[in-house]
Amino acid sequence: MMSLGGAIGSGLFLGSGQAIAAAGPAVLVSYILAGLTLFVVMYGVGRMVMHQTTHDAGLSGIIKPYVGAHWAHFTDWVYWCTWMAVLIAEEAGVSTFLSMLIPHVPLWIFALLVAVLGTVINLYSVRAFAETEYWLAFVKVAVIILLIVVGFFLLIVNNQHLGFAVSEAQKAANQSTAPNFAPQGIKGILSSLLVVIFSFGGSELAAVTVAETENPQVAIPKAIRGVLVRIISFYVVPIFLFLELLPWSQVSGKKAPSPFATIFARIGIPYADKIILIVIIIAIFSAVNSAIYATSRSLYSRVQHSESKLGKELSVLSKNQVPVRAILVSSAVLFLGVVLSAIFGNSFWQFIAGSISFTITIVWIILLLAAVIMYFKTRHNANFFLKAVTLLVLAVLAVVFVSQVVTNSWQLSVFALIICVASFFSYRKK
Repeated sequence: MMSLGGAIGSGLFLGSGQAIAAAGPAVLVSYILAGLTLFVVMYGVGRMVMHQTTHDAGLSGIIKPYVGAHWAHFTDWVYWCTWMAVLIAEEAGVSTFLSMLIPHVPLWIFALLVAVLGTVINLYSVRAFAETEYWLAFVKVAVIILLIVVGFFLLIVNNQHLGFAVSEAQKAANQSTAPNFAPQGIKGILSSLLVVIFSFGGSELAAVTVAETENPQVAIPKAIRGVLVRIISFYVVPIFLFLELLPWSQVSGKKAPSPFATIFARIGIPYADKIILIVIIIAIFSAVNSAIYATSRSLYSRVQHSESKLGKELSVLSKNQVPVRAILVSSAVLFLGVVLSAIFGNSFWQFIAGSISFTITIVWIILLLAAVIMYFKTRHNANFFLKAVTLLVLAVLAVVFVSQVVTNSWQLSVFALIICVASFFSYRKK
């Protein structure tokens, strides 16, 4: 549920329309490609967890034996910066949908509510956070399953009066405006990968919990196997339904910020659009909740053995063994997000999502490198097929990263470069 909470947020509910706008119907290729890549990455993470007898906090604790302390340090800090940006992006998503539900209310009130609730839940105890996140994730999973059931029902019934069936005139219009599967070509698919990879980012959260999980060698790989299938299903199937039930240009329009709300509003159930907005708000708040956990644990893992005064201050634990000050520092960025969203407006979410995709791709590459090194160091742990597939996916990820740099705005590249340079040169030998 942690992985579902982190990976199913504004990327699906708010970003799916933008991904479709970038690639058209070919966005399905982006989701399937990213899903298969994620599967190989997380399978390697699961094997590394199973292979270890001691488990330190953060991603660095998993990959340090294979890539060394410096690159493990780099990965944890890049991942922390990524989740700090995720916090702002998810907060912007919650504020967007809350303003649709309750208009004429200043956005800072919504942001303050999100910040306070997320901080309090994380500060109390790990058990309180886990229980809350379980039920928040349960709600979002339930609404996605409901959408899938309703969507397939509508495809079978094909009711003209609901506005889902396409007339001959509409078919002719669609053919004249979008005559092929990939109207934007390969460039459109690569551009949509920015939103898609941002959407799938968060699945690594299962690995971040390794130091606070009972019997992680059993629990973590099991969680990874189960959640990957669900994440891929919960993204690919709804996107397919959106494309089948609605003209893709309508799904990706700026006036339809969520295809979920569009479909439920057309069913005919009273206040269906309002109900789905409430569920989407709960779902994105779940991602905020998970992001606070991820950032605080990543920060704590980097400072818990620090000899500096600041490091010792940030590594203080409460009586419930919660890194209180690390949580407060991480959640403080939510208030920065309010100011930034007010300055940049509607384009702010897309910029943050794009920059996160760069850093998530870098983290995935390092996780795969660690897995490859483990496979070759412990030969009994992987056969030839697994090694070949992992190397192939590593090469694909490298191509995707280069494509991200080449095809997207220089501002995104500079933002990601600053994060990476600062993370790399902040390392100091103990």
